[in-house]
Amino acid sequence: MIRTSAAIAALVVMVAGVPTSSAATAGESDAKADPVKALVGRLDLEKYKATIKGLTRFGDRRQGTDRNRAAVDWIEAQLKSYGCANISRIKYVYSPTETRRPSGPPVAPDAAQGGGRYRGVRAHTGVNTDAMLQPDEKLRALNQQPTEPGEREEVYCTKVGSTHPEEMYIVGGHMDGHGWGEAANDDGSGTALVMELARVFSSPDVKTERSIRFALWNNEETGLNGARAYVEQRAPLQGKEDPPGSGRYPEPKWLGMAQHDMMLFDHGMPRPDGTLSKDQRPEADVNIEFQALAKSAEGAQKLAWAFYAANEAYATDYPAAVGPHMTNTDSTPFMDLVPAISLRENERGREIGAGWDPHWHQPTDVYATFSDADFRLGLNAAQTTLGAIGRLAGATLAH
Repeated sequence: MIRTSAAIAALVVMVAGVPTSSAATAGESDAKADPVKALVGRLDLEKYKATIKGLTRFGDRRQGTDRNRAAVDWIEAQLKSYGCANISRIKYVYSPTETRRPSGPPVAPDAAQGGGRYRGVRAHTGVNTDAMLQPDEKLRALNQQPTEPGEREEVYCTKVGSTHPEEMYIVGGHMDGHGWGEAANDDGSGTALVMELARVFSSPDVKTERSIRFALWNNEETGLNGARAYVEQRAPLQGKEDPPGSGRYPEPKWLGMAQHDMMLFDHGMPRPDGTLSKDQRPEADVNIEFQALAKSAEGAQKLAWAFYAANEAYATDYPAAVGPHMTNTDSTPFMDLVPAISLRENERGREIGAGWDPHWHQPTDVYATFSDADFRLGLNAAQTTLGAIGRLAGATLAH
């Protein structure tokens, strides 16, 4: 992990051209002085938990099933209820028998590249495929329908910028899961975060200079297929006014992309016997990753530090850490085209991959597994992203 002082982070952000608050402004509670602070204050732990809980009604939301399709419909209905504009869907075809494409650069033995080199104790990881390991009979029945090949859909909505509608930041999370649980953390926690940001930014008294897109990917668990479909279909349309002279941009130019995948569980390294603490570790933090091997790595690193600075300014409980090992996440298809980062509970390659989360793809990834401290970690990630995107997109409040 890379850490720096708030002063250095602020300097990096200023060099990158991201507006920051002065020391006087940062200390003021007046919403007029810092509208982003006021927007962050509209995030609420209970609302965040309720959104995750709502997603778990659909079980693990495995792609290619009725429960997945019902969850997509529910997400769209929620976005409509928030007033989020320009709701649309990406449609694509996926076959479960197709070869899984790589989801990141090759992992090199050098810790400075790829997904990071494992350290310390490692615990077992994998995807549970045994239905009988789920003790809840109702949940087991809900998750019973197997995936089938065919058309897939994923939903997104957009906050249209008031002065630069032709430029856009993308905020994403994947709504599908597997493992015979509820996919509460992977990735109900990231999906709910994106939905909560859509709710806050869609308030009628909120304006942003630049556009923000809130995307809920499908098929992440099969190889980032939903995010790849979005890139393949939408990248060529960037910045094109349609119809000409209308001032409408169906796909504004991408300025940055932030993915959110597993936000809740930071309980430390496994013990020598492979078990983990039941309690959140005192050093719990929000991990912000960029990929050092990406073509847009320089811009992605600046974007990561902008999020770090927003965490320093707006997150209430947990600090952030920046690292160069982004891998296996829906920001990967974007990373050579635009500055792209990922927010997580732990480093994906070095920590989650080494078994730091025993609920990953397991029947225990259910809402009841997680404590308020766990949910609060996810809320702090939401505060971090809302603060950063609010600054970058030029958010203001009507008086």
